[in-house]
Order: sequence, then structure tokens, then C-alpha cells
Amino acid sequence: MTSEITSMRQVQLGQTGPLIGAQGLGCMGMSEFYGETDEAESLATLERALELGVTMYDTADMYGVGANEEFLAPFIAAHRDRVIIATKFGYTRTPENPNDWSLDNRPEFIRTAVERSLKRLGVDVIDLYYMHRRDGVTPLEESIGAMADLVKEGKVKWLGLSAVSAEELRTAHAIHPIAALQSEWSIFTRDIEKDIVPAAASLGVTIIPYSPLGRGMLTGQAFTGGLSGTDARQHFPRFSAENREANLRLVAKIEEIASAKGVIPAQLALAWLYAKSSSLNAKTVPIPGTRKRTRIVENLAAVSIELTNDEVAMLEPLAAAVQGIAV
Repeated sequence: MTSEITSMRQVQLGQTGPLIGAQGLGCMGMSEFYGETDEAESLATLERALELGVTMYDTADMYGVGANEEFLAPFIAAHRDRVIIATKFGYTRTPENPNDWSLDNRPEFIRTAVERSLKRLGVDVIDLYYMHRRDGVTPLEESIGAMADLVKEGKVKWLGLSAVSAEELRTAHAIHPIAALQSEWSIFTRDIEKDIVPAAASLGVTIIPYSPLGRGMLTGQAFTGGLSGTDARQHFPRFSAENREANLRLVAKIEEIASAKGVIPAQLALAWLYAKSSSLNAKTVPIPGTRKRTRIVENLAAVSIELTNDEVAMLEPLAAAVQGIAV
């Protein structure tokens, strides 16, 4: 038995942004990284998500080296007034050099990247534009300054950062308001809770947790049938043979708690994230990724699931026991 969708709460994006659905959709896997793709089913998934109240759709210029942005373009064009499109810059991957994982945060690179994304997405303005990762070389002031110029020029509406420290978030926000912070956050990955979540909450920055289902591990289905040769997870430490058994025992605990509540593990994991963010006074819009309509329905049901204090307490120690780093 799974919980039914009863409503879709809305959350404000940053301090001045629009109200958006309390759960978004990560679109990366529709083009790359998680095995074979099915464009027809992925498109149907996008449409179903919109029907159910999802308004934020997350992509990046490096997903499929531009292919994911191009894939989303027709969907965006058909529903431009109803969707918030978020994309990112930073990685220098190109179709000619897909294995180039270098980073570039220079203002001149940002200008080139935004023009390419605007063209691929088929839009005049990007709703939410993230710095995907820091390059460790370019001063943050220069990068944020260049991003702020894009807002002034009407090419971008709101700015976001991904995987930065609390100090970096505060520094950037002082230069130009940051609407969203995207970081990994789940039952199994909780390091942002100590400093980063409180910083975001104090600044009115909306947290956008990526991989809230632990890249599928928290669904209880990640190991079923094995991972295909094109699935990037086969190279991730938490999915390795040496860590598999220990992590499966933790997943079994999640399955046990979920079963007792009458929900599925993915819903429990997402409901935990909503409960935890509420306890930390943080605005949160997780973006679980999926390519299937059935998963959309299941994931969105979590918005309305409330966990008891006892259930939260049972889930609390699991992160400390997980084996292997997140990536």
C-alpha cells in the first residue's frame, strides 16, 4: 500500500521568487548516467509531473553534454508560463570532450555558458541559474558579479549555488541575493545540517536537495537486478561490492519502518527530509529524479506524509552507519 497524493504544498523560491511546488523533478537521468533512456516515457513523466503540481524542473548544461536541455525545450515551450526551469554552468564538458570534468567559473565562461543554455532550452530567460561547482580558482566575487549582471540584463531571473559552504553562501548572498542552494541531502547524506542548512534558513535561501533518495539506494530497489554498464552508480563507493551488504542492512531497516507505516521506502525517505527541514526551519524543495510516471506519483505522495517523533528517531542513526562516501 502507498499513500495517495492529497495536496501539493507550495514553497517560496528565495525571498522574492514565486511560489513553487514543494517537490521538483530532477531531469538528469532522462539523458545520461543512469542506464538506457526512454524519451517517450520521460516526456510522459514530465507531463504527468506538471499535472500533479510539479513546477520546478532541474537540468544542467553538462547533463548529456547539452542533450538534456535540448530534450526539455519542447516541454518548456508548451508550458512556459507554468514551469520554473533551473539549469547550471561550471563544467567544461563538450560533445568533443565528454570526459573533461574541469571546472570554470570565470565571467567570460559564464557568459558563453548562459548563451548556449538559452539556445538549447529555447527560452529568452532562465528562471534559476546555478553555479554547479566552485572551480577553486576564480574569486567568488567575480563569478557572482557576472551572474548578477545576467539578472540585470534579463537573461536570468534568480541565482543559485550548488555544493558550497555556509561561508561561501553568505559571501555570495551579500553580493547578490541567492534564491536557492542545491546540495545533496538525504537520510544517508546529512553533513549540510550542521552549518549550511542554518545559514540558508537565516538568509531565506530555499534548499533544493538533490539525490534525496540516495541515488536510488533509499528506494530499496537500487541493487535489484544489478546496475547496467552505462549506469554511473557502478563506480560509486556506496554501491560497491565491499559496501553493498552493510548498506543493504540499512535499507532493510528503512523498508521495515516504511512497511509498518503503510508506505514505500522512497516515500518514507522523502517524508523524513520534509520533517527534518521543518525542524531546522528551512524551506526545502527536494528534486528526486525519475524517468517513470509511476515513480512521480509515488514520490509526490510523500509531500502529505507526516512522520511521528518515534519514526524520525528510528531513522536518525542510519546516516552514521552508511558505508562509502556519497560519490
